[in-house]
Amino acid sequence: MEAQSAVTDKKKMFANYVPIYVMLPLGIVSNDNVLLDKDGLKKQLLKLKEAGIDGVMSDVWWGIVESPGPKQYDWSAYRSLVELVKECGLKLQAIMSFHQCGGNVGDEVYIPIPQWVLDIGETDPDIFYTNRAGNRNKEYLTLGVDHQAIFNGRTAIQIYSDYMKSFREVMLDLIEAGVIIDIEVGLGAAGELRYPSYPQSQGWVFPGIGEFQCYDKYLKAAFKEAATKAGHPEWELPDNAGEYNDTPESTEFFGPNGTYLTVKGKFFLTWYSNMLLCHGDDTLDEANKAFLGCELKLAAKVSGIHWWYKSDSHAAELTAGYYNLNDRDGYRPIARMLSRHDRAILNFTCLEMRDSEQDAAAKSGPQELVQQVLSGGWREHIEVAGENALSRYDSDAYNQMLLNARPNGVTEEGRPQMHTVTYLRSSDDLFEEENFELFKIFVKKMHADQEYCSDPKMYGQELGPLQRSKPKIPIDDLLDATERLEPFPWDEETDMKVDG
Repeated sequence: MEAQSAVTDKKKMFANYVPIYVMLPLGIVSNDNVLLDKDGLKKQLLKLKEAGIDGVMSDVWWGIVESPGPKQYDWSAYRSLVELVKECGLKLQAIMSFHQCGGNVGDEVYIPIPQWVLDIGETDPDIFYTNRAGNRNKEYLTLGVDHQAIFNGRTAIQIYSDYMKSFREVMLDLIEAGVIIDIEVGLGAAGELRYPSYPQSQGWVFPGIGEFQCYDKYLKAAFKEAATKAGHPEWELPDNAGEYNDTPESTEFFGPNGTYLTVKGKFFLTWYSNMLLCHGDDTLDEANKAFLGCELKLAAKVSGIHWWYKSDSHAAELTAGYYNLNDRDGYRPIARMLSRHDRAILNFTCLEMRDSEQDAAAKSGPQELVQQVLSGGWREHIEVAGENALSRYDSDAYNQMLLNARPNGVTEEGRPQMHTVTYLRSSDDLFEEENFELFKIFVKKMHADQEYCSDPKMYGQELGPLQRSKPKIPIDDLLDATERLEPFPWDEETDMKVDG
């Protein structure tokens, strides 16, 4: 009887097993497409393997692979990387990184988007996101050119599609071997589905509200068309929303009784956020076609904009394209959009943050934000994954991540529970003895005190072939998900502390 109960108990614990991945350093492949310090990287991977992790995550930079010219792909360095990951007995989450590296928090290297694209931008600078003052952001192409065939006859969406198809072709044997199990599709700055509203390269500092990024000619024309269609050809894009480092109340747009509450303001914010939704949907549709039939999952990353979350206008979220207010859910429509793309995962960030660690003046609410976004994903019946926003090596951060991974602790069914957690990031600091010992405990706790398990069936994550996306969900149906619902209940603290 005791043996049977031990089996049942083990089965229960495996239902609570959350796979954990570690983000590899940003610059492991050089700008001239060479896998750097392969021996050092192998040591790093084996050391991580020894900690019991399930796999690693790496950017696959567009600016490196397609740098020679349109459709001239060189995957050799990344092929070597994936083979090395396989050799070390790990799995890989690959990010299709269509953005520049450099200019965001934690960026230690500079990898621009391909030069031939930047050259097109010399003659047509409107291919880049633009703020009201006319500053161009070269981190990522504006979604205004998603369907403009101005890149040697291709649209931006076709560029992303061709890149992913080529990746599949070259990596197919490694996908079939079960090494590449997850494709995170880059959808904006830092790989996130957002507008680049808070660029450090243009002087933004925390906790500035950021700026709207829709003043390129393509998005201006799209707004004019939408406003005219709505019977208001006289409406213009906002000119009263302040600058990067303003506070909400210092602007007309976000202040008390601000423009954001008017009919015109609501129309603009709906348009701005809907454009982002459509961009994510169209790009994921191409990703689904590119990887159709492969045994892997697609993911999209949403940014954790926790500052000004507790102010009425949620200004920093609004400028980034998340139309989220106290009475309007800006995240559940994203989850609903993802629900049509077979088993697509919503990957969220700032899992490690607690409200008490934040400056009160910034009105931050990382805990409430995480609860809202994760609950929205689960309500739309999709899988939710997550990562920490900043490098942390302390028990407070690990315990908060464990709480968010299993908000009600270990349960019979292992629900609600995150699909995977990715730890940011592998570094010399992580491998310092004291830090690494605590990290190993963290991995064990994510695994619900079980040893590493190589068989995803054991914890209910068996991969089947990717099925074709369902038909497009009408925008009105997506917007039904803006109804603000109570988040799922969260325990006060995790029942599996690293220092408990």
